[in-house]
Amino acid sequence: EEREEGGDIFPAGCDAGSINFPPHYYQRRDDLRQSVMEAIQEMMSELEDLHKNINEQATQHIHAGEIILTYALSKTVGLFLKAAAAKKRKFQVIVCEGAPHFGGHAMAKELAEAGIDTTVIHDAATFAIMARVNKVLLPAHAVLANGGLIAPSGSNMVALAAKQNSVPVVTVAGMFKLCPMYPHEGQDTLNDLISPSAVVDYGLIGDPVLSEVEFVNPVHDYIKPELIDLYVTNIGGFQPSYIYRLLAEYYHGDDWEAFE
Repeated sequence: EEREEGGDIFPAGCDAGSINFPPHYYQRRDDLRQSVMEAIQEMMSELEDLHKNINEQATQHIHAGEIILTYALSKTVGLFLKAAAAKKRKFQVIVCEGAPHFGGHAMAKELAEAGIDTTVIHDAATFAIMARVNKVLLPAHAVLANGGLIAPSGSNMVALAAKQNSVPVVTVAGMFKLCPMYPHEGQDTLNDLISPSAVVDYGLIGDPVLSEVEFVNPVHDYIKPELIDLYVTNIGGFQPSYIYRLLAEYYHGDDWEAFE
């Protein structure tokens, strides 16, 4: 229940003097519902057209005869590659298996079924194969305000190998993954640590050697912006240095300046 005083709205049983929220928090906004509904509808429309708008750019970035390396499983990257293949582009894809979850196996199966020449490799072979690769496509969990990337664990290794071999790294992501956070915590930014059971069997923990080992199994990697060459989004392609400008367009200043 709520009660009104002088045009303001306060929770029932509370006096205006006992409220610690800013005054504008309680001001009546008759247009608020309509504004929120319009914002939700705009976001829904953007999500519905997301992959279509990204896939239209596929032939601008994937050329005939190229060898493209990607990592683990990603719906957005998979559809991007299939869109290029549907437009009669002949290319080869190398998929890192993405241990310990092995999403790369499912990714390779999807691409092969679409008629794309696909090869699965162990993650440890990434550096060895990189000299033959023309381009790296990485998925995105989040794109940070400084142009850095949060991607599946193991992606940083791929980006470092590409940098060493001067192979361009392209990230395919929708604008809804743009995040106003800065990587103040480095590799711990937006990261989670999960059970190491996917890496080592619990039955081996009693081993005298393994009992002294600390197993860390992160879900994501943070990739520095200097390791990314281009972001392909549903509104076009952008370099990492331009991401902060997109923040100003997609977020109100009050929403993202607090993350600096």
